Amino acid sequence: MKKSLLSAVALTAVMAFSGTAWADILVGVAGPLTGPNAAFGAQLQKGAEQAAADINAAGGINGEKIKIVLGDDVSDPKQGVSVANKFVADGVKFVVGHFNSSVSIPASDVYAENGIVQITPASTNPKFTDRGLWNTFRTCGRDDQQGAVAGQYIAEKFKGVPVAVVHDKTTYGQGLADETKKAMNALGVKEVIYEGITVGDKDFSALISKMKNAGVGVVYFGGLHTEAGLLMRQMADQGVKAPLMSGDGITSNELASIAGDAVNGTLMTFPPDPRQNPNAKDLVEKFRKSGFEPEAYTLYSYAAMQIFADAAKAAGSNDPQKVAEAMKAKGPFKTAIGDIGFDKKGDITRPDYVMYEWKKGADGKYSYFQM
Repeated sequence: MKKSLLSAVALTAVMAFSGTAWADILVGVAGPLTGPNAAFGAQLQKGAEQAAADINAAGGINGEKIKIVLGDDVSDPKQGVSVANKFVADGVKFVVGHFNSSVSIPASDVYAENGIVQITPASTNPKFTDRGLWNTFRTCGRDDQQGAVAGQYIAEKFKGVPVAVVHDKTTYGQGLADETKKAMNALGVKEVIYEGITVGDKDFSALISKMKNAGVGVVYFGGLHTEAGLLMRQMADQGVKAPLMSGDGITSNELASIAGDAVNGTLMTFPPDPRQNPNAKDLVEKFRKSGFEPEAYTLYSYAAMQIFADAAKAAGSNDPQKVAEAMKAKGPFKTAIGDIGFDKKGDITRPDYVMYEWKKGADGKYSYFQM
């Protein structure tokens, strides 16, 4: 009798443990949750969390509820690899992240070796998907596409104007600057300055002096909003009136708080603002009511989570390998940023970059507006 009772208790314990294991599907959300790029990390986190809540409320993924595991990489490649290894140890099967290309690329190797699918909402360097890994996807476009738009704009709108190309020496920043340089060079525009700064630099006096001596009329910057804001503020203080143009790395309203009035007239490439999509109206209002403005990559992160869920349903399985196959074969998927399909590399099949200008809105605050 005692033996039977113990066996029953043991069986119940096993079933309870198994139930807990089967009840959740772990999704890692990784990005710079702290540090100078924390605004972007918040976008990835808030987007993924809201998507997980909405998917769970609708029944989860093939009957399993999403449980989010956060990883703070502080925009550092080494820390990103540490986050990736922790996700492996935790049993994560899907990852939304990272933000920086220099972090996403080495982290993706860890994920590929350990059966984890990764969708980055923000890493645009071509190398991320060009290596042919089975597990790499993105909901954003690529730097060669973005740079082509920027380079053509410079060639058409700043014809005969001396151009400076500046980058922050990172995988993303230099990669985007080089793609823009390549595109404008092909259209007959040769830069008068090509120079790199270091992430964390505060004083750009020497670089700005070179700009003044060269009579620079437009500056293309490959990098993030922290250095971009300081650079444009110091350019204005030192009398350089050339507008600064950059890419998706400055798509945060924090740029205006750093640059002040110098942000006025700044040009930027980014896809059409998903907040303006009528199909996302209710979702955008949901974010705003919670006190969070879903700018930039928020909805790209939300879309990544939607794709995981819909691809798993299409595959009839939550196995990462099968989900990855379905992501390429079963799309396009309906998401908060529109219909998304993937090619064999894991790149989206409808990249679309447009130009924005930073200026004051009706509320008197600086922000970016599609031109």
